[in-house]
Amino acid sequence: MLAHNVFFSLNDSSAEARQKLLDDCNTYLTDHPGVLFFGCGTLVPDLDRPVNDHDFDVALHVIFEDRAAHDVYQTAPRHLEFIERNKSTWKQVRVFDSQD
Repeated sequence: MLAHNVFFSLNDSSAEARQKLLDDCNTYLTDHPGVLFFGCGTLVPDLDRPVNDHDFDVALHVIFEDRAAHDVYQTAPRHLEFIERNKSTWKQVRVFDSQD
């Protein structure tokens, strides 16, 4: 399996802007071949232990069955459309990929 975790910091971190990105995640990034798990959500501000990282607004979590499924996803038209529709709203994007 390959875990693909993406943390988005937005130029506008309002509730409306966060919801728009979540809506687009659910529209463009779901139901890709080889996806075992999909989830997205917003920062939980009251989880505030010293180890909690609060430097993001929206998180995306996709677990692929293997590296090949991940690689196909990266160039899938719906994924590329998601990027094109939203990249101007991103202040920072951090990607953490891990494989078992």
